[in-house]
Amino acid sequence: MPSSPPRRAATRRSPRAAAAPSALAARTARGPAAAPGRPLTAPFAAVFGLLVAAEDLYLGWLLWEPDPGLHWYVVVSAALVLLAVAGAVLVLLGRGRGWLVLALAAVLPMLLLLAAALLFGAIGDGSGVGWALLLLVGPVGCLVLAVRRPIREWTRPGRGTPPSVPARPGRPGARGR
Repeated sequence: MPSSPPRRAATRRSPRAAAAPSALAARTARGPAAAPGRPLTAPFAAVFGLLVAAEDLYLGWLLWEPDPGLHWYVVVSAALVLLAVAGAVLVLLGRGRGWLVLALAAVLPMLLLLAAALLFGAIGDGSGVGWALLLLVGPVGCLVLAVRRPIREWTRPGRGTPPSVPARPGRPGARGR
């Protein structure tokens, strides 16, 4: 029998607050995370992509009207329309790199409209500057929505496919005997 009572070590208390549980610990405590569905911003990005396509079509018509015929600038406008529609469909369906196609389809008309606004401003046409800046709503809205994280993750390549399991070395084809 011991002569002195057992001593308990006093727990040391830190003046700092306890650290919050990590996201991984919180996720494993809840169970496996559910597969994320389509983000709420995906349909809006697709609609803005279609708005960009409509604006590209309108700009192509403006270029075609004074000199009817299939010229290079009309073909470029038609290619931008196809790129915007393809990007909108890819983002809506969640296909790989769809956000990149949609962002590219928005950047090119945005740069052209900014150049047109600068040109109209340089020649003193206030009405032209106003219309060019008004038409910037479509490409800027499309670009802002297309580069957001939920859209990028939604259109990540290989999002729904599990990683392949490599074969064990030294045992090719040795499946259930």
